[in-house]
Amino acid sequence: MNRTELHMALRTLPFLDARRELGDRAVELSADPPKLLVWHPEAIDWIFRHDRELSHPGSRSLRPLFGDDSLLWADGPRHEAYREVLGPPLRGRRLTGYHGLIAGAVHEAVDALRPGTVVSLADWTRRLTLRIVGRLVLGRVDDAVLDAFSAWIDRALGSRSRTLAHRFLRGGLPRSGPDLDAALVRCARDGADSDSRGAGRDPARDTGCPATLASLMLDADGPLADLGDGELRDQIVSLLFAGHETTASAAAWTLYRLDHDAALRRDVTDELADVPDDVPAPARTPLLDAVIQEALRLAPPVTVAENRTLPQDTDLLGRTLPAGTTLTTSIYLAHRQPDAFPDPLRFDPSRFLGRRPAPRHYLPFGGGTRRCLGAQLGLLEIRMIAAALLRRRDWHCVNPRAGVLRLRGHAMAPSARLRMKVTGRRE
Repeated sequence: MNRTELHMALRTLPFLDARRELGDRAVELSADPPKLLVWHPEAIDWIFRHDRELSHPGSRSLRPLFGDDSLLWADGPRHEAYREVLGPPLRGRRLTGYHGLIAGAVHEAVDALRPGTVVSLADWTRRLTLRIVGRLVLGRVDDAVLDAFSAWIDRALGSRSRTLAHRFLRGGLPRSGPDLDAALVRCARDGADSDSRGAGRDPARDTGCPATLASLMLDADGPLADLGDGELRDQIVSLLFAGHETTASAAAWTLYRLDHDAALRRDVTDELADVPDDVPAPARTPLLDAVIQEALRLAPPVTVAENRTLPQDTDLLGRTLPAGTTLTTSIYLAHRQPDAFPDPLRFDPSRFLGRRPAPRHYLPFGGGTRRCLGAQLGLLEIRMIAAALLRRRDWHCVNPRAGVLRLRGHAMAPSARLRMKVTGRRE
C-alpha cells in the first residue's frame, strides 16, 4: 500500500475533500496493479454501461466480515441467480406486501419514545432498521440473535480507530464467530421450513411475496437450491448489514436535516397532513422525497461504489488503462461536483423538486448491474420512519453540532453523540 492509498484509508473524508478542492475527477491510488478512484461523469457512465463485462473483486476490508461467498462480490451466473431470486420482492408492486410489517415495526419504535426520552439518533434508526430487515430476511427471529449481530458489527465498525486497528494491525475485521453464524443459519432454515408449510407468512402479504428472503434462496426448485451453510451464512450477514446500516444512516440524516430547518420541517409536516396513510408515496409527498434525496446526496449510504476490474486494455479518462486495472467510483465526490450541483455543500432539497439528475451525477445506490437490490425498500423505510415521527412526536436534536459525518466502514452515519429528545406527543 503506497502513501496515497494509505492516506485514503486512514483519513478518508479529508483526503476526498482535498481532491474536490483541487478540481480532480480521478486519482491513482496505486500503480502496481493499477487502481483508480474515479468520479468523472463520463467514466461513471462508461462503467455502468459496460458493467456486465467487468469483474467485481469486492472490498478487501469488508470481505472478512461478509465472507468470500457474499453476493456483494459474486460474479457471472451466480450473481445473476441472486439478483433473479432476491430482486423481484424488493421492488415495484411486490414490495407492497411488506408495508404492514414495516409500519408495525416503525410504530412500535415510535411508541417507545415517550416525552422526555433522549436517544442517540443514529443508534435509534439502526435498531429499528435491523429489526425490519431481520424480519424480512429471517422471519420471526429472536431479538437476542439480532442483538448479537449488532454487537458484532459495532465491535468491528463502531469506532473508526478500532476499525483501522483491526484492518492494519490485527489481520482484518473480526469474524462473527461460530455461535452467531450457527444461529443465523438456523433461523434462516427454520424460517424457510415454516414458510414452505404455509406458516409464518405476513398477513399483509397479498402479492405473492415470500415471507422471508431466506425462503426464496432456499427454495428447492430455485436456482440457489444448492446453498450450503457457509454460503448461506455469507448471504444472511450481507443482507442484514446492507439492509439496515445504510438505511439507518440515511434515515438519521433525513431527520437531522428536518430538525435543522424549522421552516422546512413545518412544510413537510403540512404536506404529510394531506396524506394520512402509513406509506406516503413520493408523488403525493414530493417535498419529503426531495429532502431524502438531498440528504442522500450529501451523505450517501456509502462513500464508494463496488470495485470493477478491467478484463482488457481500455481507453478511458484520456489514457489507455491496462487489463487488470481496478476502478472504484467515488459516490461522495460525484455528488459534490459544482457543474451538476451548484454550491454543492449547501443542503437544498429544491434540487430534486421536479427533476432527477442523471445516474452519472447522482448514484446513492450505485448503478449498473450492481445497483443496490434494496434501494426501493430503503427509500420506503426512510419515508415511513420520517412520516411517523413527524406525525406522532414533537422532538428535536439537543446537540445539533454533533451532526457531522462519521465513517462506519464505508457507510457515513452521523456521530453517535447526536442526540434526539422527545418533547411531546402529537396523537
